Amino acid sequence: MLQFIYSQLIRLALPFILIRLWWQGRKAPALRQDWQHRLGIIPEISGPVIWVHAVSVGETIAAGPLVRRLLARDLGATILMTAMTDTGLAQARKMFGDRVTYAYAPYDTPGSIRRFLGRINPRILVILETEIWPNMIRQCRRRRVPVFLINARLSERSARGYERVRGLAGPVMNSISWVAAQAERDAERFRRIGVAASHVEVTGSVKFDVDIPEDVQVASDAFRQTLSARPVWIAGSTHAGEDEQLLLAHQGILESHPRALLIVVPRHPDRFDAVAAMAEDQGFVLARRSLGQDPAAAQVYLGDTMGELMMLYGVSDLAFVGGSLIERGGHNPLEPAAWGIPVFSGPHIFNFETIFERLLADGGVQLVRGKEDVVREVSRLFADPGECKAYGERALAVVNKNRGALDRVVDGIIERL
Repeated sequence: MLQFIYSQLIRLALPFILIRLWWQGRKAPALRQDWQHRLGIIPEISGPVIWVHAVSVGETIAAGPLVRRLLARDLGATILMTAMTDTGLAQARKMFGDRVTYAYAPYDTPGSIRRFLGRINPRILVILETEIWPNMIRQCRRRRVPVFLINARLSERSARGYERVRGLAGPVMNSISWVAAQAERDAERFRRIGVAASHVEVTGSVKFDVDIPEDVQVASDAFRQTLSARPVWIAGSTHAGEDEQLLLAHQGILESHPRALLIVVPRHPDRFDAVAAMAEDQGFVLARRSLGQDPAAAQVYLGDTMGELMMLYGVSDLAFVGGSLIERGGHNPLEPAAWGIPVFSGPHIFNFETIFERLLADGGVQLVRGKEDVVREVSRLFADPGECKAYGERALAVVNKNRGALDRVVDGIIERL
């Protein structure tokens, strides 16, 4: 009954969702392209299909090494990557070009999912992390399409939310063929909300298997050379409510390190102009990457392009990972850690609790609570290159120590094909 009510509510909301999508497309025209995919209307794909779904940019980047491994196994199947956002698909295209096929994921109405599945007839569906859509998962089960939840994580807060709608969530969870959980804590929560115990396995986080493509390393090295020997710190994946604090912190850092450069990379493109205006209002000399402006004389460099955060982490001496000074839950700290640089984060990190626990245990990350902490710690590390290097080496050691989940996940997928 709850499934029926859910489906009817989604159907009723669909016209308003489409109107909102069209309205957002004024500033992001890519959202209006291929909009029919969201209703399940995509070109048919012949032959076996492996469907990999990642909601947005972060999950798409996390899916990258997995997709590369699947391509290397030469499974004789088309890999279809889907996302809910235009930025997610843009990131996927940048990583894989014409080696895979792309589409927006359909909205979770029964008709949209039915049309989508009829056109691609997937052999399996691989979902990254916790992107759980009831109609998508249950219709896959009806068609005998195995659904794998990979790199799965579930916070206690989310688990309690699913328990409150057990009548809807239970049948959905019972339709999942395999959960490859990041940690035992996540696995226990998935069992608690209805996934069969025999279908849950702890494989670790595939995000520890982060790779830095050679072209990204080359681009990062070249950009760093243009900055001479300036101290550089980066604030990656920032959200509203954080940028102002970080810019104020940079003012404090400039008092003791006047040549320091802050690279700011907002999480969402629609905030690029607002952050640029904020930096200029605070009196900073600003350069924008999208305009090709030279950062040599700048105090703040705005990374307002898509898909370059990993490269910009490599340019930096240390990194702050955003979404964590506000209650967003944080973003992936392993991308800067893989470069061997110190990593900072705010206290709100529930989206990556297992990863942060391991970094904290080995001194590979430090939590800061606001502007004053940022000023103190960044200034301290800029003044002590030896400690800065050691801190970064600890972060990289945590990444290397926890690699291997990706092989376990790929082997598990292939065993279940």
